[in-house]
Order: sequence, then C-alpha cells, then structure tokens
Amino acid sequence: MVKLNLDSPATRQFIRFLIVGVMNSLVTLIVIYVCKGLLGVNAWVSNAIGYVAGLINSFIWNRQWVFHSKGHAVAEAVRFGVGFLLCYGLQLFCTWFLTTPMGLGELTWDILGITFTGYAVATLFGMAIYTIANFIYNRVVTFKSR
Repeated sequence: MVKLNLDSPATRQFIRFLIVGVMNSLVTLIVIYVCKGLLGVNAWVSNAIGYVAGLINSFIWNRQWVFHSKGHAVAEAVRFGVGFLLCYGLQLFCTWFLTTPMGLGELTWDILGITFTGYAVATLFGMAIYTIANFIYNRVVTFKSR
C-alpha cells in the first residue's frame, strides 16, 4: 500500500500543482465561453484564446505559488511552453495508442446507467500521464533552481 506523506515538501507541491490545474481548467473554460458566447468570437479562435489564457494563468501560479521561483521569467516561460508541448504530445500519444492500436476505442461500458467509452477511459489515462509528466518536467527543468 502506498502511503501519502503530507508533510513532504514534494507532496505539498504536487497538491498545489493539482489545485492550479483545476483553476487553469476553469480559467480556460470561462474564457472560451465568454469569447464564444458573449463576444461572438469563432469557436476555434475562442478555444485557442482560452487555452492561451489557461497557459498564462498556469505559468503565473506555478511560478509564484507552487515552485516559488525567483529565476528569469522569460527563460522560465519558454521552458514552461516547451514542457507543455512535450507533455501534451505524450498525452496525445498515450490516448491515441490506447484508443487505436490497443483497440480501447471500440469498447463501451455501461456502469450505473452511465456509458463510458474506450476513448473516454484512454483520455483520462492520458490526462493522468500528462499531469505527472508535466509536474516532473516543471520541477526538474522549468523551475529548477539554477
């Protein structure tokens, strides 16, 4: 059995990272909905603006609150962006691999009246991989004390 040590600085840092991830998702969704629903911006442009807003929000909170960085902000922003792209690519590959070559995309499960598709399960797995990889990348590369 894995025991979670809440007194560990790394555990507290990871919990903060998860909180920032939830806030980031909310910012992204709110910006998308405001752009598309209230301002009438094209859906795909709204989506891109939302993700950029979420990425900026994530960088600021991770830099200040999660990793308490005092490094050069521009260099960290570049590394943060590279990390996002790498981890997103890893997530996309995991989701595709589970869905297509592994055949999970063809499966469905009905649990308590809710239908779960193989794609949904693969996406959740990919998101978990993204979150863990992105935390490690940011801890070791983006906000590492130099």
